[in-house]
Amino acid sequence: MNDHKIIFTGPVGAGKSTAIRSLSDIAPVSTDETATDITRERKAQTTVAMDYGVLKLDGGETVHLYGTPGQERFNFMWDILTNGGIGLVLLINNARPAPFSDLHFFLSAFERFIDTTALAIGVTQMDQAEADAPTLEDYYSQLPAKHATTPVFEVDARQRNDVVILVESLLFSLDQCLEA
Repeated sequence: MNDHKIIFTGPVGAGKSTAIRSLSDIAPVSTDETATDITRERKAQTTVAMDYGVLKLDGGETVHLYGTPGQERFNFMWDILTNGGIGLVLLINNARPAPFSDLHFFLSAFERFIDTTALAIGVTQMDQAEADAPTLEDYYSQLPAKHATTPVFEVDARQRNDVVILVESLLFSLDQCLEA
């Protein structure tokens, strides 16, 4: 089969929609709506179902990119979207008040999926965070032992090359899993 599916997840404002928009070879499908809850304090629009894009690889393979809503009240979409996926890209906004809480929450929420696929973590907003904000080394120290080799990168979701490197690291992790 030449089609694959990668899931992007993380809290509201982590850059999921932006990353898919940066990476997609087609105009992405978005289900953004006006934020009506506390989310509106951070941004005017929020994803309520999913984002969708397509990445066409040189060898003729296609990677379908699905972004989950970041709000827990839309978590019913998470299982739907991960069905058939080969890996998870977790984006964490380093400028949020408790980014490690976000990290642990999403690792737990997607644990079953991650345990059978692959994981890569992108930390966004590194340049917008407070001076005492966590470093990439701090994120590594927060990972459970079973995720000790998970790639963690600083990512600007607006930059295609940053997102490409993150997805490539996910695919490399997945390939390592298949060889083992």
